[in-house]
Amino acid sequence: MRWLRGLSGIVAGAMAALALVVVGASIVGARRGFPGPGAAVVGWHMGAAAVVVAAQVYADRRRNGWIDSGVALVVFATVGALLWTQWWD
Repeated sequence: MRWLRGLSGIVAGAMAALALVVVGASIVGARRGFPGPGAAVVGWHMGAAAVVVAAQVYADRRRNGWIDSGVALVVFATVGALLWTQWWD
């Protein structure tokens, strides 16, 4: 299950990067006076990034086949839910 833990790690890292991009867009929008992502959108992205990174760190420290599968499910479900609710329009 090493490949699954690696794949979920890549997805968790991408989610963290996306959260930082959304925060940056919010800051730039506020400074330049154009609408950007609001506080709720930033909060959802930061919360989802915290969940997936924490889950991935837990999986990397435990290294158990069942835990890897469960954590991968948490990571993929959290990212999927965030993308579905915040980006699907």
